[in-house]
Amino acid sequence: MTFGTRSAPAWASRLWMIFVAGLFSACASLPPRPQLPPEAARQDTADTALARGLAPRLAEHPGESVFYPLLAGTDAFAMRIALARTAQRSLDIQYYIFDADSTGLTLLAEIMAAADRGVHVRVLLDDIHLAGQDKPLSAVDAHPNIEVRVFNPFASRNVRLFEYVTAFRRIDRRMHNKSMTADNQLTIVGGRNVGDAYYGAADTDFTDLDLLAGGPVVPRVSAVFDDYWNSEAAYPLSALAKPLSGDEGDTQRQKLRTYLDEHAVAMRATPYGKSVLETGIVQLLSQDKLISYWGQATVIADRAAKVMAPPDDNSTHAIPQLVKFLEGARHDLTLISPYFVPPDSAMTWLTDMQKRGVQVRILTNSYGATDVSAVHAGYAHRRRALLEAGVILYELKPTAYAELAKQKRRHGPGGSSRASLHAKTYMVDRHQLFIGSLNLDPRSARLNTEMGIVVDSKELCDMLSQGVDESLLDAAYQVVLSEDGKSLEWVTREDGVLRIYKSEPDMNAWDKFKQAVLRMLPVEEEL
Repeated sequence: MTFGTRSAPAWASRLWMIFVAGLFSACASLPPRPQLPPEAARQDTADTALARGLAPRLAEHPGESVFYPLLAGTDAFAMRIALARTAQRSLDIQYYIFDADSTGLTLLAEIMAAADRGVHVRVLLDDIHLAGQDKPLSAVDAHPNIEVRVFNPFASRNVRLFEYVTAFRRIDRRMHNKSMTADNQLTIVGGRNVGDAYYGAADTDFTDLDLLAGGPVVPRVSAVFDDYWNSEAAYPLSALAKPLSGDEGDTQRQKLRTYLDEHAVAMRATPYGKSVLETGIVQLLSQDKLISYWGQATVIADRAAKVMAPPDDNSTHAIPQLVKFLEGARHDLTLISPYFVPPDSAMTWLTDMQKRGVQVRILTNSYGATDVSAVHAGYAHRRRALLEAGVILYELKPTAYAELAKQKRRHGPGGSSRASLHAKTYMVDRHQLFIGSLNLDPRSARLNTEMGIVVDSKELCDMLSQGVDESLLDAAYQVVLSEDGKSLEWVTREDGVLRIYKSEPDMNAWDKFKQAVLRMLPVEEEL
């Protein structure tokens, strides 16, 4: 047998190609960012339909902003569609995730239609979830009224794996912000990305909260967007991907438009599409019949430069602003965070809050509801210390929607969806409220960029508190210490009857082993 005359098997050729591509991607570097003039949100929008509709109500509440909470996923999606359809001058869109699924494609069709009407559209997306999307995004970017920029992009547009080794410190820093602003008059800020799971259109439904806001807070949201848009970390897509040109460009653009239009029509005929059309929230808003909440408001946000500074340099961080807000609590502090991983300093802070008479209540995901098991491992061993300090602790159940449906208080599109908490909401003395993208974990504090709105409105806090208080034991487990203090127990209500679990729900022996392994890994700063 001789080796020199035998051809390599197909798998060996593919492996060699991947290896060579990896070597090239490992050596790849970002191109120079083009010199771009600074851009700011449109100011010439006082004569738009949105401005005219808001003006009389804003005049009655000088200095205050108006808020409409978007609790249901269908409402949140319908309102984003409405903003795209109503905009006349500008749309500024900033997201960590923008999935090419049913809701994402439908919203993109509306954005393209707005650009067709002459609306100036700026789309800023984090690059971590955009692998393989350069060509369709280039077709979007080719529209004369749309510009797409990518935040902290990968240098290699094809093989990304090796960059996790060669450039990990840079690409580990992500833009987690979420906002959509129309005509610099109305904005949606909160915890939802763009994708089916955020709007009740998937098997897993992220329990989340957004605010539709108008008034003085909107230009502050726009200023945050402008900071990121003009950042050295935000690259025009055209500087990264080969621009579409000539016949290929025309063909790709036409294919995209046809696909989007056909998809939008087909979606409207689905049960989910019909449920969005039937929400009625847009009609109520246009008729001034939607319950509104008024109050002073401000924006808490990381500076875009955070991703280019050392993680421990907090000069650009939002966390000091958030901590100052939370420390204003005098008697009650409610923290709702899906990814709750308090470091030692935060544990001390929470304990000190309890000692000075502030009752801290926390709602996070149970093991069965979380979508990141490593986060649960980083949190679980902190539970005993929290309970011993007097903190009241709840964990959302994966069956929350089914339980709420039984009580006829359904918040999701159906009782069969798996629930997973995704809202980041912090309430001080049931009077002030933060809603945004910032989790209470090391990643949000040090690595990612975040933003949110702080509202001073007792009425809004009362409404949200009432909804949580009424159904919390149906939707969540309360974690408590056993009578002898030696173990944890999980108390919940099922079919109207209290039930106590002596061991962690939805966790078998294999799950416990995996959690133990994860706790030993030195990854807490990445959670």
